[in-house]
Amino acid sequence: MPEAQILVVEDEIIIAEDIQRRLKRMGYTVPVTVSSGEEAIKKAKENNPDLVLMDIVIHGEMDGIEAAEQIRASLDIPVVYLTAYADEKTLERAKITEPFGYLIKPFKERELQITIEIALYKHRMEKMLKESEKRLRESNQWLVAVIKSIGDAVIAIDTGGTIRLMNPIAEALTGWKQEEALGKPLSTVFNIISKETGKQVENPVTKVIREGTFYGLADHTVLVAKGGTEIPVDIIGSSIRDDEDSITGIVVVFYDIIERKQIEDALRILHTKE
Repeated sequence: MPEAQILVVEDEIIIAEDIQRRLKRMGYTVPVTVSSGEEAIKKAKENNPDLVLMDIVIHGEMDGIEAAEQIRASLDIPVVYLTAYADEKTLERAKITEPFGYLIKPFKERELQITIEIALYKHRMEKMLKESEKRLRESNQWLVAVIKSIGDAVIAIDTGGTIRLMNPIAEALTGWKQEEALGKPLSTVFNIISKETGKQVENPVTKVIREGTFYGLADHTVLVAKGGTEIPVDIIGSSIRDDEDSITGIVVVFYDIIERKQIEDALRILHTKE
């Protein structure tokens, strides 16, 4: 792993040089030290260090807290504060900038190293989390786009049987808008019965959890839409699984088979006449 590069912002030259020597002795790279907030922002942009050690009280128009705020916001570089002033008001101002640590002067070399390593580790973990969240968000956006474009009706449910997503075809067949259906139990929106018995058929969530995937729930399955219209449907259910093969959700795909039923009825009548 390459050496971490650290920018030191300290307006006391002797202290700055001492910190620089200590950091180099620990194995860090310290190409430059600066004494003002303006210089800190400029050098941070030029060198893109892995971390900034920032004295809170420094020369110039802006103090270390203002400089740290700009560096953190525009460059996403972690900042550790150096200060001889630990009063409550200063610390409250500093907290707003979300620093990765504080060192109260004078500090020991071991304290300096531990604080830096914790800050670098915390920043790496935050970056990994942000990247992971971004990938997940992009994946979810892609999934939603695909589901909406599918020609069949699709409802996504969590393992508790609560609706999380519906596509436009599912809205049209059930009579429920997605915003109305979200958070409701599947059985409230997707009311399916057996035409032969008039009773509700097995809950698709229960069947998927038991079997993983299913094709059809019962003979002559009918969807009772919100307005009471009965629509003959075929249903497919499958599970969504995580990396450990645990079920995290269920997808129910269904489509009306009115035309197929009409053809079947017409053929049955024809055969009867023969």
